[in-house]
Amino acid sequence: MINQQVDRSKRRFLVAATSVVGGAAGVAVLTPFVMSMLPSERAKAAGAPVEVDITKVEPGMLLAVAWQGKPVWVVNRTPAMLGKLPAISSRLADPNSDQPQQPEYCKNVDRSIKPEYLVVVGICTHLGCSPNYKPEMGAADMGADWPGGWLCPCHGSRYDLSARVFKNMPAPLNMVVPPYKYLSATRILVGDDKKGA
Repeated sequence: MINQQVDRSKRRFLVAATSVVGGAAGVAVLTPFVMSMLPSERAKAAGAPVEVDITKVEPGMLLAVAWQGKPVWVVNRTPAMLGKLPAISSRLADPNSDQPQQPEYCKNVDRSIKPEYLVVVGICTHLGCSPNYKPEMGAADMGADWPGGWLCPCHGSRYDLSARVFKNMPAPLNMVVPPYKYLSATRILVGDDKKGA
């Protein structure tokens, strides 16, 4: 019988190296399975709130962003645009926003937190088309009494600059104002209106 001396340090090294390689292989095999159970970036973005920099929106202009797969418009209304809103109430189907198409804090003539900035889902409440922005008051293609707003190209529904529908239109309701809040004087968060803890 040959007396062989066992080098314990080499044995420990081989056991440790085999364990590390085996552990790494286990992680490599399990990673795709674990990742398949997590929501994709696309799925997270579909319902996640969207932060908007409103300094990009010049007076009278509209900025479009996507939230939950829908267009959301942020409009910077001028004093002249805001001045027309109370005067046309008698021409609107729901001038006081009695139908729950907006959060309670936007149930006013402006349908907004701050009068100058309207935040609205850009979808007609008739058949889901996207109306065209026609901000010019008395626009030639809209008639001399046009106060500015939106025209749905599908069936002719008209909305004022607070996204309130005019009477006798195919659209039954005002456009939807999503939940939103101001993060600062220049940034809003569309899709979340909860107060911070």
